[in-house]
Amino acid sequence: MAAGSGSDSDSDPAADSQPPPPIHHLPPDALHNVLLRLQLRDAVVCRPVSRLFNDTLSPQFLALLPTLRLLLLRHPRPDGGGCLHAFDPARRHWLRLPFAHFLPYHSFSPVASSTSLLYLWVETSTSPPPTTASSSSSSTSPAHPPKSLAVCNPFAGTYRLLPPLGSAWARHGTVLAGPAGTVLVLTELAALSYTPSGSAKWMKHPLSLPSKPRSPILASAAAAVFALCDVGTPWRSQWKLFSCPLATLTGGWAPVERAAWGDVFEILKRPRLLAGAGGRRVLMIGGLRSSFAMDAPCSTVLILRLDLATMEWDEAGRMPPNMYRCFTGLCEAASQSNGMPTAAAGGNNKVKVFGGDGKVWFAGKRVRGKLAMWEEDETGTSGGKWDWVDGVPGYSDGVYRGFVFDGGFTAIP
Repeated sequence: MAAGSGSDSDSDPAADSQPPPPIHHLPPDALHNVLLRLQLRDAVVCRPVSRLFNDTLSPQFLALLPTLRLLLLRHPRPDGGGCLHAFDPARRHWLRLPFAHFLPYHSFSPVASSTSLLYLWVETSTSPPPTTASSSSSSTSPAHPPKSLAVCNPFAGTYRLLPPLGSAWARHGTVLAGPAGTVLVLTELAALSYTPSGSAKWMKHPLSLPSKPRSPILASAAAAVFALCDVGTPWRSQWKLFSCPLATLTGGWAPVERAAWGDVFEILKRPRLLAGAGGRRVLMIGGLRSSFAMDAPCSTVLILRLDLATMEWDEAGRMPPNMYRCFTGLCEAASQSNGMPTAAAGGNNKVKVFGGDGKVWFAGKRVRGKLAMWEEDETGTSGGKWDWVDGVPGYSDGVYRGFVFDGGFTAIP
């Protein structure tokens, strides 16, 4: 106990007589100018370095720093002690976002984000699940533990739970996050909306759609939700685009179609929607069919872009052949000098597509430890920028999912 008493008599006079570091002599304006050049994550890491940094890097100061754009991987459960993996495209490196120091839940999964805010499904039950036969089929069975939707800011280290939802929403719902803390949860039959500035409770809206909405997205510039619906037959899919203004979620869904578009929805296999840069465009990504036959193989991945101002489609990007062959297994077969697999030859292997705001990432079982990345060309003069992202952490099967997270230091609404 004597060693830990820390009395003044035990202090080192030589250390106490040392002059303060030169940075302490900087005028406040000059110090602010230096620290404003830091990226948000670096500034947060610097806070515990000294009392000067902790006082200067106040929450008000950190809120002035630009948001940090990241690709956040969606793992079903966190690994590495409550951390999630994220990729910084600007610096081209992977980092870990810790949650255990502020989130008291061990099991959580990120599902959506808006500027500075991250939304997670968390398992809030800490008691052992029921084991009786009568409760095994209930909504809170061991296979489906109760979950709640939480909003957090991993850089500020704050969180709060949203009003409770039924377990079916957590299992089957797609979460969309909008501005000012607005949240939507969509299922096949209905949508829930939550706005902190409103009634602070979930509002239910029936969906008048012909089928389950596929890959719904929120286009911020249009203040509307877009989704694909299959209006075809059990033997052949036929996709159509639907939209709904945020202000009229009940009864506001309508098809988005133009005669000039022709067969734009027929050329893609397994299409998926993502938001374009700035929420001003809608990206539709899928396998490019080699013909209109039902079982036609895909030749590559095609990215189409809908300009919401002109309502015209154009080709935004096309995956290079050498890159696409890695997803089909042709590269692996060639390196092993094996015969070409039938599935690989057809080019029909599933490619996972995720991202947002003009950035798209691609993952597949045959591409291990890396992702393909595409960045939208704002001027529209090229097919976008294609590149590989190596060193992907996490699962060994190579199947990843994720979304774009613009991290910032702001309060939770």
